[in-house]
Amino acid sequence: MPGNTSIRQFRCLPAALGLWLSGLGVLGSQAATAPAWPPPPAPPDIVYVRDIAVPKDIGAKAPFFKRMANRIAGVTMDVQGLSRPFGLSLDDSGNLLVTDTGTGAVCWLDLAHKKWQRWTAASGRRFVSPVAAVRRGQTFYVADSGRAAVVAFDEKGREQFEITNALARPAGIAVLDDRLLIVDSALHQVVVCGLHGEFISKFGHRGAGPGEFNFPTHIAVDDRRQIYVTDSLSDRIQVFTGDGQFVRAFGSVGDGPGHFSRPKGVAVDHAGHVYVVDAVFGNVQIFDDQGRLLLAFGQNGSAVGEFSLPNAIAISAGNEIYVTDVYNHRLQMFRYTGKE
Repeated sequence: MPGNTSIRQFRCLPAALGLWLSGLGVLGSQAATAPAWPPPPAPPDIVYVRDIAVPKDIGAKAPFFKRMANRIAGVTMDVQGLSRPFGLSLDDSGNLLVTDTGTGAVCWLDLAHKKWQRWTAASGRRFVSPVAAVRRGQTFYVADSGRAAVVAFDEKGREQFEITNALARPAGIAVLDDRLLIVDSALHQVVVCGLHGEFISKFGHRGAGPGEFNFPTHIAVDDRRQIYVTDSLSDRIQVFTGDGQFVRAFGSVGDGPGHFSRPKGVAVDHAGHVYVVDAVFGNVQIFDDQGRLLLAFGQNGSAVGEFSLPNAIAISAGNEIYVTDVYNHRLQMFRYTGKE
């Protein structure tokens, strides 16, 4: 967001520490009971919207005959809900793609048509540990860390191909133009492939310097084609050009504003603000495009607006924010209500 890096300045830059503490629940119960940030009486910039845990949460129903068979067998659609939702992305139509490490499944939530599709295998080969997924066109790409591969399949669950070259432990995946960006946590690098699986390039190696990684996990792309990588054990976010050239990094280990304990998912909204999930803090921190903290929301817990091991995040074109809340077995949806 050139020339304007504030979200109404989040009305919080002079009080960043207070908002950080309220996001962690240190200032009392107000933040825990009022799912909006900053907490009242300030007008909110981030508001809680709803949970998504089972198909009925998006209005999805099984076909009539399947519902009847399930009823006779004493089975409900709720068993197809989320167990440990882990990876998360939005496709070009604004639908959600969720990986579930608890059941080894990949779920596609077609929000417009109220459909919930679920796969545990492609062409009969079961997923082992699906940790991230994206969709481009009619193809789904799943980073399966247990198979040390990215598996490509279609909507009918037919495997198209498998990417194994140069991969040891794929942990995150994103699409940039006609390329797949695959984070390999074990090899401390990002592998770049074509949409048909052909190897193109890679960047990064183990280390603590600029452009080096220490067990990277998540990856995102912004509207300016910049690449954001969570450098997990270095407690920072690194930013690269679309060609993999280092631009900057921000964050460090700590328990105060702008620091990380276990950074996970990263996403960038259309105003250029960077959202980082922290699994230990149980919150989401929001930074401007230079890495300055603007706001933190959420805290550890199980109530609305609270998290138990949050992991991934995705932001829609309409400023809807989705976060995987792993051990609360749900997605949480928020909305940004401020000005860009």
